[in-house]
Amino acid sequence: MGAIKRDTLTKLELQIMQAIWRLGTSNVSAVQESLKQRLAYTTVQTMLNILEKKGKLKRTLVGRSYEYSATVTEAAASGHAVRDLVDRMFGGSSEELVMSLIKSKQIDAKQIARLSKMLEKRGGEG
Repeated sequence: MGAIKRDTLTKLELQIMQAIWRLGTSNVSAVQESLKQRLAYTTVQTMLNILEKKGKLKRTLVGRSYEYSATVTEAAASGHAVRDLVDRMFGGSSEELVMSLIKSKQIDAKQIARLSKMLEKRGGEG
């Protein structure tokens, strides 16, 4: 069977990826030690292998153990997660996402004005 292809990451997968992005190329022990959540070595190893099968990491045999490195950037993973959220929760409408943020008071008029100015400086569409 081919590699598992999914762009979105589970909560635990994201924690593992954040460790790799922060540390750079790392082995299981280094990733395990860097996590806030205490996980068994075998759990971390399993998650790294899942991420490798999904194409998010690559692994290289160094001595008797594997070292893992990211094949996707944090920005790319974030973009996929936002697109997935917009597609699943808001029918593909970014405007509906923004309206939801406004309705739930997670963003206010001052923040919207600041974002509008930032967009204008970037030339509109970015």
